[in-house]
This record gives sequence, C-alpha cells and structure tokens, in this order.
Amino acid sequence: MPRLLFGSRPIFAATVIAGSLALAACGAKAPKQLPPEPGTGSTTTTMPPAGPTAPVPGSQADFVASVASDTIHFDTDRFNIDTASMATLQSQAQWLGRYPAKRVTLEGHCDERGTRDYNIALGERRANSAKNYLVSLGVDAARITTVSYGKERPIALGSDEASWAQNRRAVTVTVQ
Repeated sequence: MPRLLFGSRPIFAATVIAGSLALAACGAKAPKQLPPEPGTGSTTTTMPPAGPTAPVPGSQADFVASVASDTIHFDTDRFNIDTASMATLQSQAQWLGRYPAKRVTLEGHCDERGTRDYNIALGERRANSAKNYLVSLGVDAARITTVSYGKERPIALGSDEASWAQNRRAVTVTVQ
C-alpha cells in the first residue's frame, strides 16, 4: 500500500471530520420565532378560506345559474319548440325581464348528418324558432340576434343517436 506524505490515518481522519462538519452545516435550523405552546392563546387569527363567489349579476354565469338551461334540443330535421323547450325559454324570458339592457345571441346547431348547406339552413330555423318564442313572451326582438353554425360546432363527437341528439340544439348566449 502506498504511503502518503503524512501517513494515511491523519488524512483519512481529517477527511471524515471535514465531511461531518459540512453535513452538520446543512442540517435543519431552528426557526427565528417559535409557535405558541399548545393551550395558550395566540394573538394572531387566521382568516377562513374564501368561499366560492357568486356570479356577477347579469353575466353569462349568472344567466346559466338562474335559468332552467341555456340550451333547448330538437328532434331530427325539426325546428319546432316542444313543451320542455317552452319551459326553458320561459325561464330565459324571465331572466331577460330582470335585465332589460341585456342582449342575447341564439345559436342554432345541427348534428353531423346532412349537407353543410342543409344544416346551416336548419340551424337558422332553430335559432329563429327560439327567438320567435322569446318575442312571444315579451322579449324585445331587437335584443336578440341569431346565428347558425349548422354542424360545425358539435358538443358530442360520436356518430350515434345519443351524440346527434345533443348536437341538435339552440343555445342562448348573453352578449353585453
């Protein structure tokens, strides 16, 4: 075994001591201020976490939270308003009555079947049908615009009856 200049034991001992001191310097340090003893009164109070905030009155979130639904559905190749859709539109008309300066856009949608042109026309009839019903309930027609997306914006991507049924819809969106 080669002999080091000062002998192997003193260098080994010095290395172990230096390593121990380096590790000791990395240890946990005591906090500057200790917490109060259990059972003693603390002068600091903690605030409870903030709860969920209510939607801003007149916003889209308020609209969705206040009405039966922002969406009505249609049967295949239809644009008539059924009794379930009437109830939904009546709740929308009541909300619009509370916010007379609010404008809405009615979006007409279709499922993926049929040509693009056919579905654009059908989506327009669906949006106009919902608009006409809201107007019949007393909502000013000037507050309502319509747009047809046809089959371009599906919410369900499947090619089955359940998906198609979800995509045949008119959606009410608040504008201002």
